[in-house]
Amino acid sequence: MTAPDVHRAIETAWRIEAPKVIAVLTRMTGDVGRAEDLAHDALVAALEQWPGAGIPDNPGAWLTAVAKRKAIDVRRRAAMQERKHAEVGYEHEARQSDAAPDLDAGLDRPIGDDLLCLVFTCCHPLLSMEARVALTLRLLGGLTTAEIARAFLVAEPTIAQRVVRAKRTLAEARVPFEIPRASEWPERLASVEQVIYLVFNEGYTATAGGDWMRPALCDEALRLGRVLAELMPHEAEVHGLVALMEIQASRLPARAGPTGEPILLLDQDRARWDRLLIRRGLAALARAEALGGAFGPYTLQAAIAACHARAATATATDWGRIAALYDALAEVAPSPVVELNRAVAVGMAFGPAAGLELVEALAEEPALRSTHLLPAVQGDLLARLGRMTDARRAFERSASLTRNLRERDVLLARAADCLRDARGEPSDTSGGGPNAPGS
Repeated sequence: MTAPDVHRAIETAWRIEAPKVIAVLTRMTGDVGRAEDLAHDALVAALEQWPGAGIPDNPGAWLTAVAKRKAIDVRRRAAMQERKHAEVGYEHEARQSDAAPDLDAGLDRPIGDDLLCLVFTCCHPLLSMEARVALTLRLLGGLTTAEIARAFLVAEPTIAQRVVRAKRTLAEARVPFEIPRASEWPERLASVEQVIYLVFNEGYTATAGGDWMRPALCDEALRLGRVLAELMPHEAEVHGLVALMEIQASRLPARAGPTGEPILLLDQDRARWDRLLIRRGLAALARAEALGGAFGPYTLQAAIAACHARAATATATDWGRIAALYDALAEVAPSPVVELNRAVAVGMAFGPAAGLELVEALAEEPALRSTHLLPAVQGDLLARLGRMTDARRAFERSASLTRNLRERDVLLARAADCLRDARGEPSDTSGGGPNAPGS
């Protein structure tokens, strides 16, 4: 094996095994920052030894064993220092004798428990949402600071500061490395799901910049979701979240044209949808439904996505069922964005006038006032009603609000189409479907 091959193998092993190693080390040390440092020490040892000794049969076990030894060495040195202090008058002997046995206690606990603890720790409510995302991608996703910064178009020092502050906050608050009590699960698990779906959404439709999508972020969120579902097989909403991401990810190959331009849902070539991901998504949705209970927001959104996935053509879509599912979603997780999507579904199921009435009722909604989504949907419904001048203004306003350059191009093209239609000139673009989330 050549040196570049060895380094690629080490990089791959690290990407796969790092979250498990950090999880085990966090349980031993109670400090995610120290655990990450020790895991990196093990990586350095691998970089020094593997090129000569070869790749071990079980790289993860090798990295974990080395990291554990380093952690034990650190604790022994600390214990020795405390004993010296005690000898000159400090009375910490009881604490020392208690600490040493804890070091090795429970080292053979299943790795799944440690990973789950790490997931909950990264998404602790003490941290801001930005910090949770950065820490999750760093410790569980294995992304570097530069990769996270590039993905979210944020300066690298900003991400580095978020990660450092997050680890310091957890250490100062002495957040226990444990699975929360069942009574805390609704809040804590909801936070974990929210972080994972936020990462997925940023990959599905980039907030800003020159790329319409960032598929790597979708892949990472999907991987984390699958791990979570494996760790928590009896949580219906976790399966619902995975189902939603699997089905939406199936459309990624069809969501952009040859030059990266966005292709909206109704214009997509469904032959390019990934059938394997659709099957996986439908299976995950079936698992969520089989677990029973009231459907949560992710399961309902997955059911909506499944309606699109099951339709052989855009015209075969069951918009009536989608509108009904949005009604249910608005009950479970009311929000202006859900209402806007419901308006799209109603407009498709019952005609653009019915959808426009709902959209206009949202016009003064503060949460939508500065986003491009509302005027985009408004423009589409107005165009379908033949009100081309009003539609053009709506598309132009939407284009002025989006920070995604690819999306802006599409909106301006639709505005130009409306202008040509208003003048009675032939259109040179295909138009498009609803320009709302979920496209």
